[in-house]
Amino acid sequence: MKIVTDDKIPFLQGVLEPYAEVVYLPGRAITREEVQDADALIVRTRTRVGRELLEGSRVQFVATATIGYDHLDTVWLEEAGIAWTNAPGCNSGSVMQYVAAALAWLSRRRGFSFRGTTLGVVGVGHVGSKVARMAELLGMKVLLNDPPRRRAEGDPAFLPLEQVLAESDIVTLHVPLNREGEDRTLGLVDELFISRMKHGALLINSSRGAVVVDAVVKEALRNGHLGGAVLDVWNHEPEPDPELMALADLATPHIAGYSVDGKANGTAMSVQALARHFGLPLTGWYPEQLPPPPHPLITIAPETPFEEVLRTVILHTYPIDRDDKALREHPERFEELRGNYPVRREFHNYSVKSDPHNEILLKTLEKLKFNIIKEKEK
Repeated sequence: MKIVTDDKIPFLQGVLEPYAEVVYLPGRAITREEVQDADALIVRTRTRVGRELLEGSRVQFVATATIGYDHLDTVWLEEAGIAWTNAPGCNSGSVMQYVAAALAWLSRRRGFSFRGTTLGVVGVGHVGSKVARMAELLGMKVLLNDPPRRRAEGDPAFLPLEQVLAESDIVTLHVPLNREGEDRTLGLVDELFISRMKHGALLINSSRGAVVVDAVVKEALRNGHLGGAVLDVWNHEPEPDPELMALADLATPHIAGYSVDGKANGTAMSVQALARHFGLPLTGWYPEQLPPPPHPLITIAPETPFEEVLRTVILHTYPIDRDDKALREHPERFEELRGNYPVRREFHNYSVKSDPHNEILLKTLEKLKFNIIKEKEK
């Protein structure tokens, strides 16, 4: 058996070699010629998989180690009898951490309190659900919009988009890229969308670049109707619009889901799915050793205000402005910054030493998945 895989998928080297010939290639170098005699592919978003790539090959299984799968022509794959799988929810904790860091950074920089600020979550799937819970734990009011879930579940908690936009101080997008149909999200953030937003509201996009119409967002940022933006995904990647990047509060190179934990989950889900398809003894496989965070203990000074503790611990786990600085200094290295992304671990890998008497704070941190070390009373 022969497997062709993206060489940037972590923790994969050596796992499949006992059972197959494995060829590692850059995502954009996985071509028709390279896959002709392959039985399976493991890819990321940089490889477009459909008729042009696979017709006439012997590929029978495709896995993408990502939540999104708009780079797969799933209709053609199914018509061709080629099984495919994605990794739903694999990096949902990582994207939640990214949004938490963006909120903490914006709150500190702009001087607003979490309590009293309304967050609109557009798209409430694996990622959006975790973002909503995190924001509620920070003390924010959260409004939800998810038309497919509203139709399927009839839950009145899912509000009309126009209401969410009108009432939210910050809007964060967690939608798939749907190019057509009732739930089309291609170009979702257009003139009408922006006009419905509260004047001066902020926009966070860590879903897909094509959800946003760049020209509209640039104009809204210039004229002040949009008070700011945090952008992790871009039209025309890996060449983000330099003008839009300059206008954004935070600009990062499509790495919201790039925690070590999220990457490990995506790789494991792909390997396990491939193992099930081909009958390999790897259906329970998971990477054995993940790199630890550089500074896993967070010590909080006594009497630190509640919200400042939250900002401090979140930004300790992920200083988001580090990624912003790296992209602004070298936008031409967009793909390199993604491919050589530094170790980022999620909240549950950190321990917090804090005031043992502040039970509300400790419970909040525990619900955010931090480990708590209580100071001994003197």
